[in-house]
Amino acid sequence: MKIQISCIALLFCLPGAPVWAQTLPSLVNGEISNLVDTYQDLHAHPELSHHEEHTSALLAEQLRKAGYTVTEHIGRYPDGSHAYGVIAILQNGPGPKLLIRTDLDALPVIEETGLSYASQVRTKNDSGQDVGVMHACGHDIHITTMIGTARALAALKSQWHGTVMLIGQPAEEVVDGAKAMLADHLYERFGTPDLAVALHDTNAYAAGTVGVTSGPALAGVTSIDVTLRGIGGHGARPQDGKDPVVMAGEFIVQLQTIVSRQENPRDPAVVTIGSIHGGAKRNVIPDEVKLSLTTRYFSDKARDIIIDGVRRTAQGVALAAGVAPDRAPIVNIVEAESAPMTYNDPALTARVKAALVKGLGAHNVFDEEPIMVSEDFGEFGLEGHRIPTVMFWLGAMDPAKLATARSQGKQLPGLHTSRFQPDPEPTLRTGVTAMTSVALSLLHK
Repeated sequence: MKIQISCIALLFCLPGAPVWAQTLPSLVNGEISNLVDTYQDLHAHPELSHHEEHTSALLAEQLRKAGYTVTEHIGRYPDGSHAYGVIAILQNGPGPKLLIRTDLDALPVIEETGLSYASQVRTKNDSGQDVGVMHACGHDIHITTMIGTARALAALKSQWHGTVMLIGQPAEEVVDGAKAMLADHLYERFGTPDLAVALHDTNAYAAGTVGVTSGPALAGVTSIDVTLRGIGGHGARPQDGKDPVVMAGEFIVQLQTIVSRQENPRDPAVVTIGSIHGGAKRNVIPDEVKLSLTTRYFSDKARDIIIDGVRRTAQGVALAAGVAPDRAPIVNIVEAESAPMTYNDPALTARVKAALVKGLGAHNVFDEEPIMVSEDFGEFGLEGHRIPTVMFWLGAMDPAKLATARSQGKQLPGLHTSRFQPDPEPTLRTGVTAMTSVALSLLHK
């Protein structure tokens, strides 16, 4: 890793490099030990979506210390409750307004990394279930990278002009945090940005490298709840009822034909059932079975085909089972847990990629294909992509471990798994260097 760092430092000293390029490596070097400590603290104390009280307070405190004007508790959910959104502003003369976003929340996952700073947190989720809590998606990396970037931009104010708008967004994992902040009149209160950027760590790349996609980058997501209703009864007398468990089995199988037989194969889509609940005893036919679905797509047409297909499939299995109209299936589109496709504006992507190449070297910057995971960062671009947005990928894996895994045809544990384990120091060093380079290039004086 020392060799990699030296290469980055040498790159910044090349003829034609901007003035800030000579200063940024030493700034990052001076902060990296403190940033690793902050990351480990965040990792050991994760908080679930809608409960990011201490995480948001830590971020707000660090950004105030860096010289930003900070406002907390930005965001309102549909039920009227407040969100733990954070916004920090640093004005530096006339120029563009750049939004940089980090997410704050963790996942209901029991950590199994064995790290000395592994999360031991357990709590009750919103459904009252006892769950472990882990930063299994790397939002702790994102938060710490933002803190480092904020410090670097404050130290390099003579090298840029405009306004930096740092966003600490809650509830990304349930994709309603960005909507909550916008519903709380984020832009009306603090101004509408001209550009918006974000990063996300990944197990697909080694620390020290980044990836970027132009155009459609992450799929849109629509969450759907389906309740198949029948008539309960004794397990020994199925003829007296209408068994929703059997209907659920038929529904699950038929659901797969939406993508394989109704959707255009050249327009990618995914339908996944992540949860199914019904019944309490082996010899009792329940009255209903509840299923929770997540669907992914890159076009409005695909979304419509999926939603229509889910409704027709549910109605079809109920009709085939002889269920009366008053017990018809209930299909609910969960708008609060739905988000649009993440679209990387091609013109802005070209500028971001050029900045990444300048900051990290062309050999460390990769073109990435679109993927089917989803995000709500795109909400900040507003409907119709009115504000250009770009999200890029930050490699987070130990290079040697990643190379060994690849040579064996394996993958290192990835996002949303209990063993996801970023390599903190080189990942944070690269993240701060990358995001600061992007910001300085977009706000170049």
